[in-house]
Amino acid sequence: MRGWIARVVMVVLLLPTALGADAPRVTVRPRDTGEPLVNPGMGWSFAFYSNFIENYGSRLAPADTLDDWPGLSVVYLRVPWSFLEPQEGEFNWALLDTPAQRWIAKGKRIALRVTCSESWLRYATPKWVQDAGAKGVEFEFGKGPTPGGPLWDPDYLDPVFLAKLDHFLAALARRYDGNPNVAFIDIGSFGMWGEGHTGFSSRLDAARTLAVVKRHIDLHLKHFRHTLLCLNDDVAGPATPGRHFPAMDYALARGITMRDDSILVQPPPQSWYHAQMAEAFWPRLPVVLEHEHYGSSKARGAWSGDLLLKAVEDYHASYLSIHWWPREELQENRDAIARINRRLGYRLQLREVSWPRQAPIGAPFVVATIWANAGVAPLYGGGFWALTLKDDQGGIVAVQADDGFDLGQLQVGPPDQAPVVKRQAQFVVARRLTDPQGAHAPPTQPGTYAVFVSVGSPDGTPRIALPLAGDDGQRRYRVGEIDLTPRQAD
Repeated sequence: MRGWIARVVMVVLLLPTALGADAPRVTVRPRDTGEPLVNPGMGWSFAFYSNFIENYGSRLAPADTLDDWPGLSVVYLRVPWSFLEPQEGEFNWALLDTPAQRWIAKGKRIALRVTCSESWLRYATPKWVQDAGAKGVEFEFGKGPTPGGPLWDPDYLDPVFLAKLDHFLAALARRYDGNPNVAFIDIGSFGMWGEGHTGFSSRLDAARTLAVVKRHIDLHLKHFRHTLLCLNDDVAGPATPGRHFPAMDYALARGITMRDDSILVQPPPQSWYHAQMAEAFWPRLPVVLEHEHYGSSKARGAWSGDLLLKAVEDYHASYLSIHWWPREELQENRDAIARINRRLGYRLQLREVSWPRQAPIGAPFVVATIWANAGVAPLYGGGFWALTLKDDQGGIVAVQADDGFDLGQLQVGPPDQAPVVKRQAQFVVARRLTDPQGAHAPPTQPGTYAVFVSVGSPDGTPRIALPLAGDDGQRRYRVGEIDLTPRQAD
């Protein structure tokens, strides 16, 4: 404990009687450790498959899960539909589940996109769909519809195509909807690379694109009712700035978040286009960003670690891609990655906590805390802080959560300007029961106990990593000690 105390400021003061305690108190002001955090609903997303199966996980050994990448929380699997259902009703789920299980075993999650149009593969949509009568358009990449062209776009509103897609999505949802190992699923069933734009392929007009977007959103919502869905911003036009667009407003109204795959594709000042659009999404839903293939962005003169951090700030992003051979990107961008990790998603800081140095068993006492969210995005799933007392064997003596204060309500701000919230909560260790013997439960002996703080479920189960020292290995953080004295006379 001595080494930990050296990293905080600890003083004893008197709390006013109006707060329910006039005994000497312990006050601790922890420092943010600066470490990267792996938490639900945020983090770096590694593109293990980026359309090509070879990109970018193919050079990793089966035991290599990029544990050296700070803040990596998701492995992203983007593949053509034809690779998953090469024959109707016959599924190649191992393509997803094999790499997924490597990261799931490390406590990470996966994200998925299944595409129907690619720049390098004629039949991203399985050929058997065309053979069943689905109509489509032959095209040459970048030149649009071309009779006899090497590539094929389905008609995204063709009834045969939609029926076959419906069956596939039903099968996909049976495995992955509501699966706790899945962070999000992209609606990738239309547009080049599943990005919702057709300028390189069948070149749908705006009215047709909007009809396609609405139909495919509805089809995904039919099957995916429990897992976060994402829609690519390019359905509004890849380079069209603005806040409100019919397709994106339709998605937002149905609880679908936005994803922007176009960060640092072009050199400044066209480094991105839709930060204003994100303003409608991020207060409610986690925004997903993908930067351009790192090597391509560098070659184009578009790459900048400072700009990548600015994109995180401007979009209030919760997820950010690793879109290249991962260790090359890490080696050349360590400083930017470290800075991004201090802002990406949410970052809950316990600025101060105080409690009475002594408390009688069975008597209420006040714990005062000060909290801030130093990230760019809210804690969307919510969370409640809990006080845990442990004995010298590490056994849990008491757990109580402040279930009246949801840390998801913490507001975000510019760097080093996060608004703070002061909170006072009343706890009782071993509350008196209404039996004639005056028993207290759960049974607790007087003594000195370690004090831990955590954030998680209302039942006191920790879920959220905090940038604090003193982690017990279960996301509870030791902040000091309390003396529990014999209970007061009844």
